[in-house]
Amino acid sequence: MIKKKKATAEEMKQKNTNDITENKDNRSQDTDSFSEESGAGTETLNGNKDNADQVTDEAGSKTASDKDVKKEVSPEEKLAEIQDRYLRLSAEFDNYRKRTLREKMELTKHAGENILQCIIPVMDDFERALKLMETANDCAAMKSGIDFIYNKFSDFLKQNGIKEIESLNKDFDVDHHEAVTKVSVDDESMKGKVVDVIVKGYWIHDKVLRFSKVVVGE
Repeated sequence: MIKKKKATAEEMKQKNTNDITENKDNRSQDTDSFSEESGAGTETLNGNKDNADQVTDEAGSKTASDKDVKKEVSPEEKLAEIQDRYLRLSAEFDNYRKRTLREKMELTKHAGENILQCIIPVMDDFERALKLMETANDCAAMKSGIDFIYNKFSDFLKQNGIKEIESLNKDFDVDHHEAVTKVSVDDESMKGKVVDVIVKGYWIHDKVLRFSKVVVGE
């Protein structure tokens, strides 16, 4: 009896083992089937995506073609647009030319206004000096007044960038000097140099405003 029970227990154990193995095989088959179905689904989705992209490209091409058709204009319209641009540009240039010409005329007319305003006080000083000379008996005081006016005017010229060209005893330079005449000199070192200044020359900044009229030794 005991042996029969042992045999029955072993048979049940073997049966359970077989059932577990079958369940594993069934699960494996189910997994494989699911994988195949998933792959098929993925291929279907990819195919649908490709179709959608193709439809989108076709729609975009069609829209671009429609835009190209709409953008095309007739030669008459192009010509009218070019003529309109030309007329506008011509009018703007004419206005610019007239404005610049007017500004140039005003600038030329009033260019020396500030300088003349500064010279007027010097003119007032000269008028007072002339009146004083009619009744003055002191020549020293009169000379002092004239020196004051001269120094005042000289300072005014320097403030505006005007200074004298130093010429006396300098080498003659055609870029700065204008030879009035030549005289013979006994000193060999003075040959080719300025021995006398007839009219002073002046700079305005770095440019010659007036050449010095000089006598050159030879």
